[in-house]
Amino acid sequence: MSHKNTKTGAVGEQIAKEYLVQKGYVIIACNWRAQHKEIDIIAKNKDVLVFIEVKTRRSNTFGFPEEAVTAKKRQLLFLAAHAFIEQYTSYSNIQFDIISVALKNKKVKDSKTEIIHYEDAFYGNN
Repeated sequence: MSHKNTKTGAVGEQIAKEYLVQKGYVIIACNWRAQHKEIDIIAKNKDVLVFIEVKTRRSNTFGFPEEAVTAKKRQLLFLAAHAFIEQYTSYSNIQFDIISVALKNKKVKDSKTEIIHYEDAFYGNN
């Protein structure tokens, strides 16, 4: 991944964290890794443990951000979530969300930034 894409991703994840906190979520971990699998954000929303994949784009040239969450990416996220639960917690209520961040300006978040939160976007085995 290029430095520019890494920076864009980091900006999007920061925007997503701020958005979630404003909605009352409690952030547990960011960029949590299990071997080569990564979860962008792990948060609690009431009694639900939420695993969140954040996708950020500066334009829609290559599609909408959420379209980048492929079946393979969903499977890796599920496997990483399973590893997290085995290691740290015994939550029975979990969900997988996607946050799409479209940066409309060359700079970081501004009034044109579009955030779409897909709650319970998919199940772990699909």
